[in-house]
Amino acid sequence: MDPAIPTLFEGAFAARVADVIEACVSCGKCFEACPITAAAGIEDHASTEVTDGILAILAKGSGPEATEKWAQSCILSGECIDACDYGVNPRLMLSMARMSLSEHRSDDRDRRGAGVRAFGDLARGVKLLSRIQLSDEDLSRLGQGPQPQGAGESAAPDYVFYTGCNVLKTPHIALLCLDIMDRLGIDYRVLGGPSHCCGILQYRNGDLAASNRMATSTIEKFARTGASEVLAWCPSCYVQYSEIALPTYERATGTTPFEMTPFVLFLESRLDQLRPHLIRPVNQRVALHLHRGVAGVAEAARRLLAAVPGVEIVDLDQPDIGLMSNYLRPLPKLHAQLHLDELTAAERAGIDALAALYHADHRDLCAHERDWPFAIVNILDVVGASMGLERSDHFKRLKMKQDADLILDDCKEMLAHHGIDREAARPAIEKALLGEQPLRLRGGSA
Repeated sequence: MDPAIPTLFEGAFAARVADVIEACVSCGKCFEACPITAAAGIEDHASTEVTDGILAILAKGSGPEATEKWAQSCILSGECIDACDYGVNPRLMLSMARMSLSEHRSDDRDRRGAGVRAFGDLARGVKLLSRIQLSDEDLSRLGQGPQPQGAGESAAPDYVFYTGCNVLKTPHIALLCLDIMDRLGIDYRVLGGPSHCCGILQYRNGDLAASNRMATSTIEKFARTGASEVLAWCPSCYVQYSEIALPTYERATGTTPFEMTPFVLFLESRLDQLRPHLIRPVNQRVALHLHRGVAGVAEAARRLLAAVPGVEIVDLDQPDIGLMSNYLRPLPKLHAQLHLDELTAAERAGIDALAALYHADHRDLCAHERDWPFAIVNILDVVGASMGLERSDHFKRLKMKQDADLILDDCKEMLAHHGIDREAARPAIEKALLGEQPLRLRGGSA
């Protein structure tokens, strides 16, 4: 990495903040379009005053209480983007406001420490959960184990498949992505995991400098492959790159190193190529758990599922707000209620399967399969089944045990294989596997 780039990056980001301040007229339309103002307890505030407050935060690091609460409660649904008539991305504007609040309320050392701790927790969880589920071969296939000699030295691939980090906790989803691309004859290289982080954890904790370094390093790793397009599985990574890191990198360097496309949009664009491989009927009534945060992805997921022979799509008429389920965490009551309402509607509709799109949705929902009369799967489980591609969902199997000791007993051979001490593994099991349960299981936990 050019040592001047981080400084250029910070200057470019500051210039983008200034552009937002200049372009926003505080019309309030973004606030009026926001789906969570009631849940956040701020729906009675004047929209223009709230958006005026965002500009105050960007300029001086503080604003009215309701405005700060709005910024901190953002779930990245994106409805605000279409509502703006002045070329501002309000979702990005709120992200910038959160950064400004962090910078003005804690010192560099505290922000840096918070980012380091968050990244450490992520890395430990990803490493442990991927290793207790995957063979050495599959770990290497996902870029998380020893690579074959000469790997990465061949001709430039057509695409980079970017796993991000957290999908490696539910690795059967990522492997299905690769299996499907292999069946379609797509030329790709896999990059991802903590060594290719997008910088979002550092950004969330207000450490812009560390986030810049992390994002820039990964951008340049992608660029060195020679691929012109990066296929991103994770919507968090996609938004972090497409709205923050890549535009800032381009402004700092004057270069556009590659295009980034959500994997589901890419796969749907290949639907004509995919259809001949969808040969096995999947005779199920399936409902979709979706989020609209990345434009077009919910519609693409419906079209992919509709192409599977035998599938009847059941519309549960439930909200699809947010970027992923985990983005609802600032509003825990809403988070749990949305899941309960959806599970109840699914039971009443008599579906066979509830198919989530993203890995975070799967982590939040999958253990409920134990207590409700339908399967909880990923959409690629359904597509893969029609193609004769199956991957065992070890994450769901383990999480339904709802007991750390039972999980550790189940995984003792994998722990021994990777030289992981049982008790050293316990904290990550309890936090990264059992800790994420926004709606308590209906039958209780063990």
